[in-house]
Amino acid sequence: MPSSSTDRLAGKRALVTGAGQGIGRAIALTFAGAGAEVVASSRRLAPVTQYADATPRLSAHALDVEDAAQLEAVRDLGDFDILVNCAGWVHTGTVLQCPDDDWARSFAINVTGPFRLIRMLLPGMIARGSGAIVNVASVASSITGVAERAAYGASKAALIGLTKSVARDTIRTGVRCNALCPGTILSPSLEGRIAATPNPEETRRIFTERQPMGRLGDVDEIADAALYLAGDQAGFMSGQVLTIDGGQTL
Repeated sequence: MPSSSTDRLAGKRALVTGAGQGIGRAIALTFAGAGAEVVASSRRLAPVTQYADATPRLSAHALDVEDAAQLEAVRDLGDFDILVNCAGWVHTGTVLQCPDDDWARSFAINVTGPFRLIRMLLPGMIARGSGAIVNVASVASSITGVAERAAYGASKAALIGLTKSVARDTIRTGVRCNALCPGTILSPSLEGRIAATPNPEETRRIFTERQPMGRLGDVDEIADAALYLAGDQAGFMSGQVLTIDGGQTL
């Protein structure tokens, strides 16, 4: 019998990175609403605390995924059944407009942080014979090229490759690892990038018209997909790339 939406993750502990706003915040709230005990982490603690204090089964934790010491301290939080690597950084520019530091930061946040957390939490998942890892990548990756996203697309493609490698190496352990690839999603991050352009109204129009559906995605649509990947309903699914992009890559 299918579980209800309020108990699909009952008894599970989940760590969600990048939970300060946007997709990460929506995932943390959705998982808590589905019965999981959620540690919502973000580089800046205040935005998480604002909603964690009012949400049952949800706690806030400061975590900068670029900081090796902070990542190591995650061990003190105990075991997790679910890991969602959602922290990310978008560099805007072509390969000719990407300094070495921005290239390095793209990989540090979008790939190395997830790699370190997976390496840390995976042994416990294997020992318990179950676990779900959801890596939030992007359609700007190995799926398709997006203008002025050279470093971002390369790093998200690497995250997809990491996803498939982990899935293949753990396929008989009870641990699953999948990638979630959103298209253009309306979020504070996107709003900030739009506002920073010379013509925000035109930029918003361009972003919207990427999708044949004619609209931007909603963070809750991505959170619902993450819930599916993290739950037992996706028990026969590992190493897959779930694309939710309004038809952008059709």
